[in-house]
Amino acid sequence: MKNNTKLKGDIAEQAVILKALQMGWEVAKPIGDRLPYDLIIDLSGKLIKIQVKSAWFDEAKKNYVVDNRRTKTNRRVMKREAYSSNDFDFAILYIEDLQVFYIMPVDVFISYGSEIHLVEDEKRQRKPKSAEYREAWHLLST
Repeated sequence: MKNNTKLKGDIAEQAVILKALQMGWEVAKPIGDRLPYDLIIDLSGKLIKIQVKSAWFDEAKKNYVVDNRRTKTNRRVMKREAYSSNDFDFAILYIEDLQVFYIMPVDVFISYGSEIHLVEDEKRQRKPKSAEYREAWHLLST
């Protein structure tokens, strides 16, 4: 399972769905994977488009990483392209090892280069800007 990115993505999506349902929110899942978002969370009639990303551990840097680009695979060719601010409302990044979520507004998510580094090491003197989005579920309801 270590290299199966589709499976890791499915696990991340299911983790987000479970968390949202536990919070009493309604969740819809589009059919297929043609849309730029993975889920829709319905908060009292307000529909929020969610892109879910699974983080992996970078041994060299000792932190978790998420690619913030869209990946399309067509037979033998893998193509990556940037998301736009109209593609979804929030990205939810999931660290499976720790069962931790980062909830980022789309504009924050796309403001990073090609990767977002999530530092879970408490020994750092200065927290990265991604830290403010750790378990920030309240952002969805504001």
